[in-house]
Amino acid sequence: MDVTHAETIDEVREVVASVLGIEDRAAELDASTPLLDNVPELDSMAVLELVAAIEERFDFTVDDGDVSAELFETLGSLAAFVADRRP
Repeated sequence: MDVTHAETIDEVREVVASVLGIEDRAAELDASTPLLDNVPELDSMAVLELVAAIEERFDFTVDDGDVSAELFETLGSLAAFVADRRP
C-alpha cells in the first residue's frame, strides 16, 4: 500500500492530537507547526506517551536513540520519521 506524505501527516496529526488531548486544535497543525516549546501539552511524559502511540498505530518500534528534540521539532519532522519507518 502506497501512503502519501499528506496521508502520513494526517495520521500523525490524529495521533498527536489524541495523545495530547488537543483534538479541538488539530486542524491548526500542519507540517511546519513547531511541536516542542510550542505545544504546552507536549512535556516529557507526553513525549513517552506519543512514542508509544506511534509504535502502536504504525506497527514499528522507536529506538531510544531516535527520540530527540529534532524528531519532535515539527509535525512534519515527526511525520517524515514515521513515513521512513512504517512497514
